[in-house]
Amino acid sequence: MFDTEALLNQGGLLFLIFSVYGQIGLIFLFFLPSGGFMFTAGVLIAAGRYHYDLPTLCMLLTIAAIAGNITGYIFGKKIAPYLHTRQDSRFFKQTYLISTQRFFQKHGSLAIAVALFFPVVRTFVPIVAGITKVHFNKFLLYAAVGSLFYVVGFSLTGYLIGKVPMLKPYLNYITIGLILLLTSPVLVRLVKIVKNA
Repeated sequence: MFDTEALLNQGGLLFLIFSVYGQIGLIFLFFLPSGGFMFTAGVLIAAGRYHYDLPTLCMLLTIAAIAGNITGYIFGKKIAPYLHTRQDSRFFKQTYLISTQRFFQKHGSLAIAVALFFPVVRTFVPIVAGITKVHFNKFLLYAAVGSLFYVVGFSLTGYLIGKVPMLKPYLNYITIGLILLLTSPVLVRLVKIVKNA
């Protein structure tokens, strides 16, 4: 669907910053592959085909990810009164909202910190955190930690792999393996938490 290298070269750093911010903070851009863009940017920097240095890239993208989280949170908080007074329907029930709120009160920090590693989920967790009124300072702390690991994880991995050209044919497999490696322990923990909730 995307020629990531062409998009990064044509759009430059502003495109990359917007893609990270937009996928996390703007619900209608949930489909953007920001993780893939960051990974490719890391590969291109290593190959000398992207004219930015890695530390600057990671710093700016971490700020963009945090800003996206804050935007999603604010949006969720704004629509919360509407949802709390909405009548039950086929697709919406007040019990869902109450259950989600209890989950966030008990385990929200973990969900916020790791959500960025999951496509689509990274867009909706900040919104749900706003809807369920997770304390903003707590949300911001874990969103910042998650943003840092998300950005540095994808960008640095792309950079390191870019330094070893013989790995290029295996990039897709390495990316999948990386995501599984980073998220498997978290998934196991979340499953246990949900079972015990």
